[in-house]
Amino acid sequence: MKPLTQSQTNPFKKTDSNKRYYTYDYYLRQRFGCKVAKITLDAGFTCPNIDGTRAYGGCIYCSSRGSGDFSQSADLSLREQYDIQRAKITEKWQTNKFIPYLQAHTNTYAPIERLRQVYGEVLALPDVVGVNIATRADCINDECLALLAEMSEKTELTVELGLQSVCDETARLINRAHSFSEFRDGYRRLREASSKIKICVHLINGLPGEDKQMMLDSARTVSAMKPDQIKLHLLHVISGTALANMYEKGLYTPLTLEEYADIVASQIEIIDDSIVIGRVTGDGDKESLLAPLWSLKKFTVMNEIDKLLYERNSWQGKYSP
Repeated sequence: MKPLTQSQTNPFKKTDSNKRYYTYDYYLRQRFGCKVAKITLDAGFTCPNIDGTRAYGGCIYCSSRGSGDFSQSADLSLREQYDIQRAKITEKWQTNKFIPYLQAHTNTYAPIERLRQVYGEVLALPDVVGVNIATRADCINDECLALLAEMSEKTELTVELGLQSVCDETARLINRAHSFSEFRDGYRRLREASSKIKICVHLINGLPGEDKQMMLDSARTVSAMKPDQIKLHLLHVISGTALANMYEKGLYTPLTLEEYADIVASQIEIIDDSIVIGRVTGDGDKESLLAPLWSLKKFTVMNEIDKLLYERNSWQGKYSP
């Protein structure tokens, strides 16, 4: 008799693989019955901590593309960006269902007429089964809330809120320009706007001044808020950013692969198993990434996290309240 595989002996139920956490891919396949691909789009928005409304310069780790480094140029129409990305994806995967993701900068930070136009264009794209909108919790006014609620009646809408850390001192250091209290308030208002709006919260591991316990505190606190999804990111040092200047002066030391895998595995263990884990690492543009260079091997990073959970005989939510 052949020995059982890791997938066959996996104690975590919301999976059909060796993953011991509730992956976004698994959620989408269960929800839509097939592989669903996200397509990143750049609508040409900015942020309140760039234009001086809250601060200048943006977050210390953001490139000029504002997390949209893998999107097509905002000089192209949304339809042109979408068609280019869709063609590339269908060469790799057999799928005809897509989720456009307004990722670059703050995608609720514009006059309501502009937002209605952009969201309408995105909804009209072919083969769309959902829409994801990246923003900040302090940039969703009442008009925008009403528009998002309206949109959630037409498609599966996920609003992705960048938090990064629950520590206000960290937020000040990275020039986030909003407090955790403001985040909580925006999160609450979004929850109350419509039960159909799904919420994803982003956390970044390896921020300056933070130790493992602080990163676990962020994961534990956010898990208790019961978002629909949490994304765990690695902090990348991108050339031309304020963080790159700190790194080059010896004022910032990135996490090692071993440290990062241990932190993420420990976070997964305390995140409620009802919450989808949208990602466990991130992509850095290899042309502009200064550190950590080990992060370029994305599957190696994911495998290290999987291996650690297996060695610990652990899984998502094992130590959640």
